[in-house]
Amino acid sequence: MTSPLRSVDEVVDLVSTLIRFDTSNTGVPETTKGEAECARWVVEQLEAVGYECEYLESGAPGRANVFTRLRGADPARGALLLHGHLDVVPAEAADWSVHPFSGAVEDGYVWGRGAIDMKNMVGMMIAVARHFKRAGIVPPRDLVFAFVADEEAGGTYGCKWLVDHRPDLFEGITEAIGEVGGFSLTIPRRDGGERRLYLIETAEKGMLWMRLTARNRAGHGSMVHDDNAVTAVAEAVAKLGRHQFPIVMHEAVAEFLAAVTEETGYTFDPDSPDLDGTIAKLGPISRIIGATLRDTANPTMLKAGYKANVIPATAEAVLDCRVVPGRQAAFEREVDEIIGPDVQREWITELPSYQTTFDGDLVEAMNAAILATDPEARTVPYMLSGGTDAKHFARLGIRCFGFVPLQLPPELDFSALFHGVDERVPVDALIFGTEVLEHFLKNC
Repeated sequence: MTSPLRSVDEVVDLVSTLIRFDTSNTGVPETTKGEAECARWVVEQLEAVGYECEYLESGAPGRANVFTRLRGADPARGALLLHGHLDVVPAEAADWSVHPFSGAVEDGYVWGRGAIDMKNMVGMMIAVARHFKRAGIVPPRDLVFAFVADEEAGGTYGCKWLVDHRPDLFEGITEAIGEVGGFSLTIPRRDGGERRLYLIETAEKGMLWMRLTARNRAGHGSMVHDDNAVTAVAEAVAKLGRHQFPIVMHEAVAEFLAAVTEETGYTFDPDSPDLDGTIAKLGPISRIIGATLRDTANPTMLKAGYKANVIPATAEAVLDCRVVPGRQAAFEREVDEIIGPDVQREWITELPSYQTTFDGDLVEAMNAAILATDPEARTVPYMLSGGTDAKHFARLGIRCFGFVPLQLPPELDFSALFHGVDERVPVDALIFGTEVLEHFLKNC
């Protein structure tokens, strides 16, 4: 009798296949595609080994979600949710070295849109779930596997809809893991060596997409016009885009920097005029870490006018604002002072920040799983500058962490792969992550 396939035996093929489903999320339901086809394939993979799955289309045709539960040894314990989103941001094939939906396995990587964000974790979840079922492994607690839609547009047709309309799916769940955490960061040690830190996400900035609008007199482009709506919005956008908000040292950021200080000897003084320079010593990850030191407001869209010689009555801009936990009221006051009374603001999307602490049995299980595979490693908390579906699950009182374990090559610019060209994940990182995830789920 042959032994059942291990989870690592099929994870690369699973991730490659997932990438070949073009699940591009444009933010517009009519042009978003592929989620339903991908979700049905996920159901097939799970039902083939004996799972019972619930397939749900949430609020719009084709916006598909899949849930399944593996019963654990102790039904009295709270269940653990593992969540991964099936949608990806669009990709322009002409910009890529390989086709973004090829799922090519070349040069030690699996290539394609979603390789990092986040079909890597989806593939690992499927691989471990299938292995546990085939091998008859009973975890210590119930495991709920959720594969969801629409994360890349805020979760309106995914987690938000599910939390609002199907809270029964989350019954008994007390904790959750998802993106973006568990990946390694190699840093220099003060003794001349190197140390791999594994960053566990314990906090997220608030995700606030803001529309600015100015309304003034329309007029002829050839005449003097002192109350031009385009000028008003352009000035407000320029001021906000150049503004540097004050440093706020959140607990998760402070804990992360303290760990880096212990290892490297670098000093991260919040009052230093060169704090950003010190953060930059961490390499490309400094783009994320630096963004968690303060609120940000980045202009992303402008809209005004319809003819070259007509001054329009209305002009609009959109900014992607990310706010440190506990800072939203102060952030809004600061924004209002900058834009002035002639420009109105409104939130298009308003998802709050999230935070938890770096302690407890689940954190210990994460640490043990990492150390079992990488004994010289160290796990540390950090704050994500972006947002995840954890924001919606947290509304149900679920304690959420970012934990997608990946051991990465030191030279890989990991942060640039999120929504970037030539997104890819190392094959070795997938194998490592699947082994860690399996160890974790057996002991969580």
